[in-house]
Amino acid sequence: MSPRGLNPTIMDSYYSSYLFIAVFFCVALVFPVLPLILAKFIAPKKPSPIKQATYECGVEATGDAWAQIRVQYYIFALIFVIFDIEAVFVFPWAVAYRQLGLFAFVEMMIFLGILIGGWAYAWKKGALEWD
Repeated sequence: MSPRGLNPTIMDSYYSSYLFIAVFFCVALVFPVLPLILAKFIAPKKPSPIKQATYECGVEATGDAWAQIRVQYYIFALIFVIFDIEAVFVFPWAVAYRQLGLFAFVEMMIFLGILIGGWAYAWKKGALEWD
């Protein structure tokens, strides 16, 4: 027995489980950092004006990169994401509907009511109109 009254084999098992976590943490740190460090030393460095030029889809860039985009595009995208995520919640509920009972039905109706309210608000504000 150890001075604290614990069996040494139990203590070894206890510390070995933490050793596994420590090794895993070290590997998780080294795995992404090592390629970055190796690339810094191994990658060829021959910059030229052609290599430093802006390139997009095979077409040479013209004009300023700072272009204003209407906020309506972002709002439309956010509304799409909201209703896309809604499908993620509604589909499993619909699959297991018979086993869930009345409480789950009421909760889903509240969820859908909130979403329909948001959709109606966006429609009223004209966020879904495409000019």
